[in-house]
Amino acid sequence: MLVVATASARGVPPKRRHVITSTSGSRFFGWKLLILLCVSLSCVLVLAALFSLHSSYLSDADSSNHFKVTRSTVSRTFHGPPKIAFLFLVRQNIPLDFLWHVFFKNGNAAKFSIYVHSAPGFVLDESTTRSSFFYRTQISNPIQVSWGESSMIQAERLLLAAALDDPANQRFVLLSDSCVPLYNFSYVYNYVMVSQRSFVDSFLDVKDGRYNPKMSPKIPRERWRKGSQWFTVVRSHAEVIVDDDVIFPVFNKHCKCLIIFPSQRRPPIDNRKGKLNLKLQKQHNCIPDEHYVQTLLAMHDLEGQLERRTLTYTLWNQSTTKMENKGWHPITFSYANASPQRIKEMKGINHVYYETEFRTEWCRANSTSVPCFLFARKFSKGAAMRLLSDEVVGHFQVSAMLDTPP
Repeated sequence: MLVVATASARGVPPKRRHVITSTSGSRFFGWKLLILLCVSLSCVLVLAALFSLHSSYLSDADSSNHFKVTRSTVSRTFHGPPKIAFLFLVRQNIPLDFLWHVFFKNGNAAKFSIYVHSAPGFVLDESTTRSSFFYRTQISNPIQVSWGESSMIQAERLLLAAALDDPANQRFVLLSDSCVPLYNFSYVYNYVMVSQRSFVDSFLDVKDGRYNPKMSPKIPRERWRKGSQWFTVVRSHAEVIVDDDVIFPVFNKHCKCLIIFPSQRRPPIDNRKGKLNLKLQKQHNCIPDEHYVQTLLAMHDLEGQLERRTLTYTLWNQSTTKMENKGWHPITFSYANASPQRIKEMKGINHVYYETEFRTEWCRANSTSVPCFLFARKFSKGAAMRLLSDEVVGHFQVSAMLDTPP
């Protein structure tokens, strides 16, 4: 005690105090190092998060660019009458080309144009079609299309993009390889051109469970729509469809068809799979071409500019077989059931009822009552031949058709 006191009196810190000071400095240095490490780790985590976000953004951008359809920037001015662009989405050839040949031949060539999407590598020429109207009408960038996949709606967008290159094209009609006209060209042209609205079959989808919650928030449930694939749109709506790089990637990722046959609603139940059947039945079975255009236009608040119905008649039948679950599928018209009376009945339909909305859509064009349908499907060659012989689409000579290449 005396030594410590004497040392303190002399102003020299005792050795014990030296030890205390040294420990304090070490602890301070340790805390400083720990704080520095924490800050460094935080910076690393923040940088990693930013990198991940950036990578995700680039991935989304690449995905959007991958599905983006490019089109030329063309002037909106044109000379001559406005045209209807007939867009044929087919597997390879045009099976009913002989009927469409008469339809176009009895029309005004200055008022229509033709675009065809068929399998890559297939060429429409003198050896593959009876009609010269279809020579070299294929778009330059076709893709392989599979039923129930997004490739179907991508093909539609490619057709629209090609047709938009001609500023005179003001209406765009999508048709399949089994579609037929129910009227001659003049009637179809006047009907479509007099209306400033698009004809898109669209209604609320509340039953089938095709909406996938993973589509939200880009596609909210209340904007989800369903309807017929076969549309007729005005130019501004065609541009919306082609320029879309937001909704299409969502469909490509989350709207997938899980079935084998077009008429099925769910995968067939296999007793060997046990509980897996329940999981399979609960999956979202989404058919892109029955939802895309309708949902896209709803997302753009354009439903007020639509006649919410299709111009293409389809007769649906419900059946159950060993290979299929209970489901609806379109009936194919043969020669026997394509009688003048049946065609007259199709033409006489003046309204469509949508039970999910309790809505009756009365068919009008510019407030004038009109027949609902201008086209019909699915027609066999025999049924199309009967329309031709009954001169539904215009006058023709059998000999002229026989002289053309098969």
